[in-house]
Amino acid sequence: MKTLETERIILGVDPGTRFMGFGVLQVQGKNKLQLLQFGVINLSKYANQEIKLKKIFEKITGLLEEYLPDEMAIEAPFHGKNVQSMLKLGRAQGVAMAAALMREVPIIEYAPKKIKQSVTGNGNASKEQVAAMLKSQFKFEETPELLDATDALAVAVCHYYQGGATQVSQTKSWAAFISKNPDRVK
Repeated sequence: MKTLETERIILGVDPGTRFMGFGVLQVQGKNKLQLLQFGVINLSKYANQEIKLKKIFEKITGLLEEYLPDEMAIEAPFHGKNVQSMLKLGRAQGVAMAAALMREVPIIEYAPKKIKQSVTGNGNASKEQVAAMLKSQFKFEETPELLDATDALAVAVCHYYQGGATQVSQTKSWAAFISKNPDRVK
């Protein structure tokens, strides 16, 4: 793993079952952020839930292999009214996390309000407001059509502002939890 003082790569993920956003940032020194890539994994073309989960695993694995991130930040599930949607979202998040865990990449979860607060200063900001702040910060030409991409980038930015995995309590890292509690994972 690269040290915090030199360089590190953060993969941000906004889980979804129709569109899964991803954002990759490079941190140089103590305060220079560089956007490497962001986009959306389009899952809407797959009708079968199992195929969607397979594609999530493959695409996240591909991002992990291409960018070799030191940390993965992921948006935590929010409380919704539709139980079936929550179940599908949880599965998508779990598959993305499993891909990172297989490569021993630390994972940190952030609540949606925390992410918005970190990027805009307002925990109730709209997706459009988040996208506008990131467009200004990283100077990209056009706001993506699907804001899942900027949502994922916001997750990575939030992680950077929170100090990264080495600054976050070890109990919030899934890899640390699993290593400390092997009997609780089967």
